[in-house]
Amino acid sequence: MNRIRKGDQVLVIAGKNKGQRGDVLRVDGDRVFVSNVNLVKRHTKPNPQAQQAGGIVEREASIHISNVQLFNPATGKGERVGAKTLEDGRKVRVFRSNGEQLDA
Repeated sequence: MNRIRKGDQVLVIAGKNKGQRGDVLRVDGDRVFVSNVNLVKRHTKPNPQAQQAGGIVEREASIHISNVQLFNPATGKGERVGAKTLEDGRKVRVFRSNGEQLDA
């Protein structure tokens, strides 16, 4: 069970982008792409078939999953996440600090 999923709001806890917050766009194994965090400039060639103009494009680069924590809006901080099994057999994610359930 992944502790961080697409659409989660995360806080960067290490690296040059420490302290920034954003939504997870994509998870690739142990790397995550966070919106407006770790932006890099990519030089692209024009591709007329794909209606793509050339030039310098700014986009998100990946961050290692260990450098982000799930953001808890109740406390306003990044927190650790655990898993809990409900009575009906479903596994849900919970915050370790207060046991608040993330998944409905």
